[in-house]
Amino acid sequence: MKSKHFLVPKRFRLASVKHHPEVEYAEYERRLRATQHVLQQVQQAYLGTPDRAMIVLEGWDTAGKGGIVRRLGWALDPRSFRVHPIAAPTSHQKVQHYLQRFWERLPEHGQIVVFDRSWYGRVLVERVEKLASPREWKRAYREINEFENAVKSDGIRLVKIFLHITPEEQVRRFRDRLTNPLKRWKLSYEDFRNRAKWDDYVEAIEQMMAETSSPTVPWYVVPANNKKYARLAALKILVDQLGRGVALEPRPLDPAIAKEASRLFDVPPYELE
Repeated sequence: MKSKHFLVPKRFRLASVKHHPEVEYAEYERRLRATQHVLQQVQQAYLGTPDRAMIVLEGWDTAGKGGIVRRLGWALDPRSFRVHPIAAPTSHQKVQHYLQRFWERLPEHGQIVVFDRSWYGRVLVERVEKLASPREWKRAYREINEFENAVKSDGIRLVKIFLHITPEEQVRRFRDRLTNPLKRWKLSYEDFRNRAKWDDYVEAIEQMMAETSSPTVPWYVVPANNKKYARLAALKILVDQLGRGVALEPRPLDPAIAKEASRLFDVPPYELE
């Protein structure tokens, strides 16, 4: 499984995603632990440095964004890991430029932040639901590209992942949420209403990727009918992109700390290296 296999090609169509691989539970658990361990190393390498990263998770309703966020949360220290679940803008945010609330959430040095949905709402839900005029959402492609290029130029690593499931799989997951009392809170009226506009969303998603996927800030599309496979694929992409060029070896012990520890434990400093 290589992250480059999920890169969006030119003239991409969602219908071209025909293969949704599966993974056995034991294999999933083994690979998940290994990948989470590397993510911990990446996070620790960022600490105390100017390195920082932004992760964008987009996808169909029920595609599994929350499951990926949870697996990241299990691996990463919350003191330098942030999750921003993006919902409809508040009345206060509606009178601001739609990108303002995202500018305010950029990561600090050493931080990794996840956007569970993002600024792409302007060219997806706001476009399809006619909450933005054609002039507004068409202009947004340029604005988004400029925003992302500015973020990248400032040294922030940006990874964009879209989780794709089939309409049939979404129906199955809706039914599962409906019949499971512990999952019903995830369902909303909008989920069913949005499904009726599936074709409109396909058109919006494909144009979004055509307009905003570039060699420097590409989109990755992950087949997500199998949740285990999708989680492994998404985490693999993050390991490859967030860890590229980063020294993951443990940092050497500070000499001052080694000296004090040597005195406390009554051992030579070299034994602490």
